[in-house]
Amino acid sequence: MAIRVLLADDQAMVRGGLRLILEDQPDITVVAEASDGVDAVAQARRLRPDVCLVDIRMPRLDGLQVTRALAGPEVADPLRVVVVTTFDLDEYVYGALRGGAAGFLLKDAGPALLVEAVRAAHQGDALVSPSVTVRLLRHLTPPAPPRDDRRPALSEREVEVVREIARGRTNLEIGAELFISLSTVKSHVSAVQTKLGLRNRTEIAVWAWEHRVVD
Repeated sequence: MAIRVLLADDQAMVRGGLRLILEDQPDITVVAEASDGVDAVAQARRLRPDVCLVDIRMPRLDGLQVTRALAGPEVADPLRVVVVTTFDLDEYVYGALRGGAAGFLLKDAGPALLVEAVRAAHQGDALVSPSVTVRLLRHLTPPAPPRDDRRPALSEREVEVVREIARGRTNLEIGAELFISLSTVKSHVSAVQTKLGLRNRTEIAVWAWEHRVVD
């Protein structure tokens, strides 16, 4: 079954270009387009696409507001949102990830990475553009609380998995690095989410940087 995508961008030419790239793939179809944030939220809630590609700067509601509305902590049944923007600004990246985004992609990243972003978000498997995400998370991370009384009890193996997630590794890469099976990696990820009260890999990565799990 094809991955159903919603495109939200205030520029028709940009939406058209994204549509051409995505619909050239046999497993992706664009089910809707929105030119402003209010329309994006309304269509996303009505159509429930698999992935929403959302621009940062849009009329009425910006991309960060759209992300929080569709994937934020208060959303009971969140959608998968990837923020796609021209603006490589620290506050945008951090705001998007804290708002529940499954990834953050620059528009000049190229067609291959765009397709990878959609597939990764759909699978819930990895942070998109890890070099950008990791750099900015490291830069924006506030001073860490004391390690001895603020961190939930994770096993040594779970900490290793968290560290690899924060470095942008996929489940397959984590399994190869730690010499464990894919199913074991998924079990550890699920256990970490339960223990930390987190909903996805993006939140795990943010938590890891905030608590200095990654040097």
